Amino acid sequence: MKTIGRVDKADFPELLLSEIDIKIDTGAYTSSIHTHHIREIVIDGEDLIEFQLMDPTHPEYHDKVFKTKRYKRKSVKNSFGKAEERFIVETTIVIFGEEYPIELSLSERSDMKYPVLIGRKLLNRRFIVDTSKKYLSFKLNQKKSQKLTK
Repeated sequence: MKTIGRVDKADFPELLLSEIDIKIDTGAYTSSIHTHHIREIVIDGEDLIEFQLMDPTHPEYHDKVFKTKRYKRKSVKNSFGKAEERFIVETTIVIFGEEYPIELSLSERSDMKYPVLIGRKLLNRRFIVDTSKKYLSFKLNQKKSQKLTK
């Protein structure tokens, strides 16, 4: 298992996000991402979810509208312990140079410092969390990049 710190940066290639800030949250089961304009739609008789990531005030905002049929509804406890129904999408995350499947809860997180929370479902049997560390994956990727340019 790899050691991960309390915060890091990760890529979400299918969502066109790279080096996005993530916070490790061992209290959360499901991972979540800051999303707005979330709605279910039907195209050619097929149910889809449509959403935008971040918001115009976020530096990674790019106004792209995403559509996917790889989603479900799930009851999730928010940070205050209150259950709320959210949409969950399937995608991939790249961290420590490796790609992992991940389910992300679509959530309004504009008031939060980190746009992505990584929960236990991704962490289990893959990572050990060291809360005294930060940016271990990001630093490793920077070292690899420096070696390649030399």
